[in-house]
Amino acid sequence: MAAAVTLTAQRISVTVYEAGPVLGGRARRVDIDGVMLDNGLHILIGAYRETLRLIAKVHPKPADALLRLPLDWHVHEHLHLRAPKLPAPLHLAAALLTVKGASLGESWRAVSMMRSLQATRFKLSQDTTVTALLQTHAQGPVLTQHLWKPLCVSALNTPPDRASAQLFANVLRDGLNADRAGSDLLIARTDLSALFPEPAVKYVRARGGEVHTSRRVTAFAPCASGFQITTGSNTETFTHVICALPPHQVTAFLTGISELAKTTAMIDALAYQPITSVYLQFDGSVRLPSPMIGLAGGFSHWLFDREAICCQPGLIGAVISAEGPHLELTQDELAARVHDELASKFGPLPPLKWRRVITEKRATFSATHGLRRPPQQTPLKNFWLAGDYTTSDYPATLEAAVRSGIVCAQGILNDPGAL
Repeated sequence: MAAAVTLTAQRISVTVYEAGPVLGGRARRVDIDGVMLDNGLHILIGAYRETLRLIAKVHPKPADALLRLPLDWHVHEHLHLRAPKLPAPLHLAAALLTVKGASLGESWRAVSMMRSLQATRFKLSQDTTVTALLQTHAQGPVLTQHLWKPLCVSALNTPPDRASAQLFANVLRDGLNADRAGSDLLIARTDLSALFPEPAVKYVRARGGEVHTSRRVTAFAPCASGFQITTGSNTETFTHVICALPPHQVTAFLTGISELAKTTAMIDALAYQPITSVYLQFDGSVRLPSPMIGLAGGFSHWLFDREAICCQPGLIGAVISAEGPHLELTQDELAARVHDELASKFGPLPPLKWRRVITEKRATFSATHGLRRPPQQTPLKNFWLAGDYTTSDYPATLEAAVRSGIVCAQGILNDPGAL
C-alpha cells in the first residue's frame, strides 16, 4: 500500500491484489466477537518518518490515530528510564544518568557506549552480535538485562546472542540519537488495518487505482509486454510488478525464473522468528500504571492497557517477542500463565470473560549478524520486491516495510523508459 500510494500520488495507475479479506498483512485487524484487535501488538516510534508521513497523507484524522508517549521505558519493579524535555542526544544522556534501578557506574558506561557509537556515526567496523557489542562496551548487568536486551528483542525480534549489532546500532541511531521526537513511542488508537492500509485504499481509489481483497494471485509469468498475473480464472497483463508477498511464500512464484535464481537463493536462506500476542478480556476495568509497561522474569515481555490506549475497557494485551519456552505451552496454558503474571503484579482482577492467543510463527526474519538481504530491484526487468525482509537499515519493522514499498515506487518513477 505504501508503493500504491506513492505511485498514485503521481497519477500512475495501479492495481493491488490482496489474498486475504483484510488489508495489512502481518499487521492487520482481527475481529473477536465484535472487538477489534490486531494479529500482533505493534508500536511505532517517532523515527518511523516514512510511515508517519504516509499515515498523515491518507488518514482523515492522523493526529487522533496514534497515542504519542515521550520515551518512558518502564520495566515493572526493575527499571524506569524517562527522557526529560531536552534536545537529542542530551535527552538520552540525562535519561540514562537518572535511570531508576541502575547504579551511576552502569549509567556512565551506557552513556559512554552511546558516545562511542556517535563518534563512528553508528557504523561498526564489522558486524557482530548485540551481546558482543554490549560486552565490548562493558555494559552492566541491570541495564543489559532490563534495557539493552529487551530493546534488542523488541526491535529486532531476535535473541541478542545472535542479533545483528549493526542493525541494533541503526535502531539506536534513529530511535534514540537523531532528535527528541524520534524516541517517542506511538501506539495505534485503532486497529492497524484502519491506521494506514484502509485509508490508503480510499486514497488510491480516489486517484483511479484499483484495490482487490480476497483475490489471491495464483500464477505469475513474464511475457513480451510485461507480466501476466492470474487471479483465479482471470488473467491480466501489467508493465511492472511489485511483489509484496512474505518471504516464505514469495519463492514459490520466483522458482524457475533464471534471472531470479540468486534472489531466490538469498530469500531461501532466511530464518524466521515468531511473535506471540495474548489478549485477556476482563469483565470490568483493569488499569496498568502506564499504557505500556514491561515485565521481567516471566513469559510476558510487554503489557498494553487497551482501555487507556483505545477505549477498550477491561482488555489487556501482552506481547512475547522471538523464540522462547513459551512456544512449548498450549495456547490455554500460555494465556493462563500471562493471566497469573498480571494478577501477581497488578491484581486482584475482575473475572475473565475470554482470552485469545495469536502466534505469527514467521512474524519476522531472524535479524542475525552478517545477514544478506535481497534488494528491492531484481535482475528481472520491471519486477520489484517489497517487504520488511528486503535491503534496509532497519530490522523487520513497519517502517522497513513502508520504506521498501516507497523504494519500489520511486524506482519505477525514476526510470525514464518505464512509463
